[in-house]
Amino acid sequence: MCLELTHQRLMRDDTLHEDDDVKEALKRLPEHLYNERVFRIKRALDLSLKHQILPRDQWVKYEEDHRYLEPYLKEVIRERREREAWNK
Repeated sequence: MCLELTHQRLMRDDTLHEDDDVKEALKRLPEHLYNERVFRIKRALDLSLKHQILPRDQWVKYEEDHRYLEPYLKEVIRERREREAWNK
């Protein structure tokens, strides 16, 4: 994982480009996961503006960084491909 992400306590899925599939997957996230994501992103932006990093004990550890959005994103992509196949 990128060192800059760990300094800001972001997870990999927090940094995905928000295309249509990702936006739909975000809508399907449970509220608590969505709120945690928003908090991490806002904190990272605040730290970046202040040119600060978190103390080392608050960095995301590799084993803590799970792909929380992946199951929802896979479902969205599968549904989109299915719709595209039906529309052919």
